[in-house]
Amino acid sequence: MRDKATTRTYYLEQLGFQDVGRADYDGYLILQKDHVQIHFFEFTGLDPLENYGQVYIRCDDIRTFYHSLLDRSVPIHPNGPLEAKPWGQWEFSLLDPDHNLLTFGQPV
Repeated sequence: MRDKATTRTYYLEQLGFQDVGRADYDGYLILQKDHVQIHFFEFTGLDPLENYGQVYIRCDDIRTFYHSLLDRSVPIHPNGPLEAKPWGQWEFSLLDPDHNLLTFGQPV
């Protein structure tokens, strides 16, 4: 993450994560949604257009989550709308403010 406040706001307000850090450590952030916990480290020099960071997150109710994001106008990756993939997963993808690719999946 380049900016802790921006990252926290996006994940909490747009994706429905919760802040689970018991202490506010400088340059470090822990966020959680259901049983998924993501740890962020500050990297102020990150160029989002050169960021190849990516995370795959398994979901239990991907359709409901996907439509809740659409209802809140959260941008979905242009190549990542919800669809059944040939490898047996429902998946969709989006980019966070630092262009970390987040792919959400659930077995078909």
